[in-house]
Amino acid sequence: MPKWKEGDVVRVVTRPVTEDDRKTNRYFQHMAGLSGKVTNVYADNRFAIQVDMASVGSVVSEVHKASTLRMRDRFAQTASEEQKKALSKEELEFTPNYVLLVEEADLEKA
Repeated sequence: MPKWKEGDVVRVVTRPVTEDDRKTNRYFQHMAGLSGKVTNVYADNRFAIQVDMASVGSVVSEVHKASTLRMRDRFAQTASEEQKKALSKEELEFTPNYVLLVEEADLEKA
C-alpha cells in the first residue's frame, strides 16, 4: 500500500543523481527540495506532485513565467472570439500547474 495519498503535502528528497536515474529518467537534480501536493497516486509507487511555486528557485520560476505567457498567447491566437467571450478574466489569465512524476522513495513529508 502506498505511503502517500492524494492531498498529502510532500517534498522531493535531496540526493545525488545515480546512473540508474539517468537511464530511467526518474530523478533529476532540479527536483531536489521541491515541495507540493500529491495529486495522483499510481499503482507502481509513483506519484504526481503539483509543485508549490514558492518552493522553486529563481531560474525555474522565470522559465515557468515565460512558458505561461507563451501558452496564454497561443491560446489567444487559436481560440475564437466566441470562445474567449465565454471565459472569465481569471480563466483567460490562467497559470499552468507544474507537476512532477516522482517515485515513493524520493518523497518525504514536508
